[in-house]
Amino acid sequence: MANYIVMPKMGLTMTEGTISNWRKQEGDEIKKGEIIFDVETDKLTNEYDSKAEGVLRKILVKEGTVPVLAPVAVIGGRNEDITDLLNQAGTASNPEIKEQTNIKGIKEETSEAFVPAKSGRIKASPRAKKIAQELGVDISLIKGTGPEGSVTERDIKDFAEQSGDERKKVSPTAAVVANQLGVDTNEIEKSTRIMKDDVIKYKLAGDLTRYAEPQELRKPMSGMRKVIARRMLESKQISPTVSYNLKVDTTGMKQLRDEIRDVAKVSYTDILVKIVSKVLLEFPLLNSSVDNGEIITRNYVNMGVAVALPEGLLVPVIKYANVKGLKEISEEIKDLAGKAKTNELTPDDLSGGTFTISNVGMYGVESFTPIVNQPEVAILGVNAINDEVKVVNGEITIRPMMNLSLTADHRVVDGAVAAAFLARLKEYTEKPGLLLL
Repeated sequence: MANYIVMPKMGLTMTEGTISNWRKQEGDEIKKGEIIFDVETDKLTNEYDSKAEGVLRKILVKEGTVPVLAPVAVIGGRNEDITDLLNQAGTASNPEIKEQTNIKGIKEETSEAFVPAKSGRIKASPRAKKIAQELGVDISLIKGTGPEGSVTERDIKDFAEQSGDERKKVSPTAAVVANQLGVDTNEIEKSTRIMKDDVIKYKLAGDLTRYAEPQELRKPMSGMRKVIARRMLESKQISPTVSYNLKVDTTGMKQLRDEIRDVAKVSYTDILVKIVSKVLLEFPLLNSSVDNGEIITRNYVNMGVAVALPEGLLVPVIKYANVKGLKEISEEIKDLAGKAKTNELTPDDLSGGTFTISNVGMYGVESFTPIVNQPEVAILGVNAINDEVKVVNGEITIRPMMNLSLTADHRVVDGAVAAAFLARLKEYTEKPGLLLL
């Protein structure tokens, strides 16, 4: 029995999806479980697999954004009547328009082309040559109308009266050099008289272009990139942000990692998620959002952890990170990061964040200014750990130092609050045993 294929609802918060690529064409046999099309939703691309078997009779939406559960295609038997389904979808009165090509005769205007003389004597009187020099005309470009094709004074004056777009003022020396190098002076863009150096530069530039073989490739932005671009622009327009940087000693975090290695292998990001989740409850403004003139604060932390993919950035969310243990946080981050790389995340995995951590330390970055992930009001950038000279208890020593980069929305978070937050974060980072208190 024929039926609709609808836009799937792939998460509790999903309201619409964008069809970006059909894997099947009209008339194709479809088996249950086969991938039919790709759906892009809020920085996520999913593959939709068929829930039924049959023939793809009609594609109703070839590409674009569609509300969830709206019909996008019709599947049924090959000879089954699907008129009622098409009428209900509003397509029966809108038949496909076949592309037609209307080829009209094009009248080509031709004109005689004149090639500069490569060799031999140009036939012209001394007077004509003098006039050509005075007017800055390349006499070799002129077709003579005199005896045996000689160039007359009238020919030169007529040529000189042509518009600047139809001729070029070329010095005699430049004309000779152009002939020798095989350069068409009409291709040299210059409003004033073309000189010898102009011809040489044009020739060298052309040779360089041929040797370099420059190419430019254009391709449409993916759905993920479009969403990222839109959100980053919106964030800059919405939030008046201020950035803060503070160095912390990571000796304590390293000791913690070494001490629990036999029980759980955790990363610095895992430890920071646990620490930041605790500190945010002490500074609820950094864990808030703004809605219609109201500041929404929370007694819980949903921590977003940025994951870099070749096509863009995803931010899966650790829900209620403030009540989870370090081992549980570590396992969940690994699981979500793995799903992100295999395109298995759901919209729910990416929603509900209250604060974000973005770690670029593995690339050696020492400081950067992360952009707030709306509707959040703050984001923490984590940078590389480098050994630095530091005075500890009056003694010079080498310590692993890391720069933390905080960006905060000044509508909600004043400088003093942001500074106090970082100071408290530094205290917990350098003494992670405080997490037990």
